[in-house]
Amino acid sequence: MNIKKIITIVSVILISLLMIYGLVILRQIFSSNTKFSENEVYVYIPTDSKYDDVKKIMAPYVENMERFDMVASKRGYSDNVIPGRFLVTKGMNSYELVKTLRLNSAVKLAFNNQERVENLAGRVGSQIEADSVALLNSFKDSIFLKENGFNEENVLALFIPNTYEIYWNTTAEKFRDKMIKEYRNFWNKERVAKAQKQGLTPIEATILASIVHKESVKKDERPRIAGVYLNRLRAGMPLQADPTVIFAMKKKSNDFNQVIKRVFYNDLTMAHPYNTYMNVGLPPGPIAMPDITALEAVLDPEKNNFIYFCASVERFGYHEFAATLEEHNKNAKKYSDWINSQGVKR
Repeated sequence: MNIKKIITIVSVILISLLMIYGLVILRQIFSSNTKFSENEVYVYIPTDSKYDDVKKIMAPYVENMERFDMVASKRGYSDNVIPGRFLVTKGMNSYELVKTLRLNSAVKLAFNNQERVENLAGRVGSQIEADSVALLNSFKDSIFLKENGFNEENVLALFIPNTYEIYWNTTAEKFRDKMIKEYRNFWNKERVAKAQKQGLTPIEATILASIVHKESVKKDERPRIAGVYLNRLRAGMPLQADPTVIFAMKKKSNDFNQVIKRVFYNDLTMAHPYNTYMNVGLPPGPIAMPDITALEAVLDPEKNNFIYFCASVERFGYHEFAATLEEHNKNAKKYSDWINSQGVKR
């Protein structure tokens, strides 16, 4: 056998081996490498994670970690871990797994109807990496509050209830800074002008809206309630809003889990900044996070001559309104008689 034939045979063998090796590599890269039954799962890579941390996080979802490890190394991922929330779909191969771990997926973060900023911190902290303590500290940071015209009592007014797209690994400070931008976007020139027309600042409008929000779940009634409270403010009368008394009772006892369905006369005389029976004007801060309809009700209130209202016993969820104390007392007696008949003690 001459040299040429030997070279040819060796070359064919080497090429065949390279092809086989290439096919093996392709199989390792492009064959399915997942082992979960769901169609898709989200994996969360915390900030400052190392590649070994990623492998532990991915272990429940990856069929063959050696194949994943090889591709991650070849693609430079093992030296460049990205924190965040990542969508992994069933049947992904190793190449696709590494690729998806570079595509941080935003969270649709939603919040509304939070009673206190502490509740909000817990709600947000359950949806992003930053925990409730870090969030609360950022909300109450004295420099931030001073620079933006808030204080610890009214900072809840900063947060506009909505659904926001935000990255899971957003820090507490970046989340807070995004919220101040959203606040400024909401309080545009038109809305600020509407608030000023009612004699209110945006923060004051939010405080009043929180009371309107708590007074009625009926959105079509809120502009009328807002009109009544604005009438009282203009007349220099106490708002005499039961929801502020309930909030004051909770705040004084530091028990926000209690359910208070009824306010008694002794409650109305309690000395507390949030008791609008004892204090003229608005309380120091919101008693809840008002939704958009409550805010809009304050900005576009019904023009009326009503000064009083109480819960209706004929249209549950709604209220009976009155322009005179005599008329109001009749309505109030109806409600008092009804609630006594229901055996509601507190």
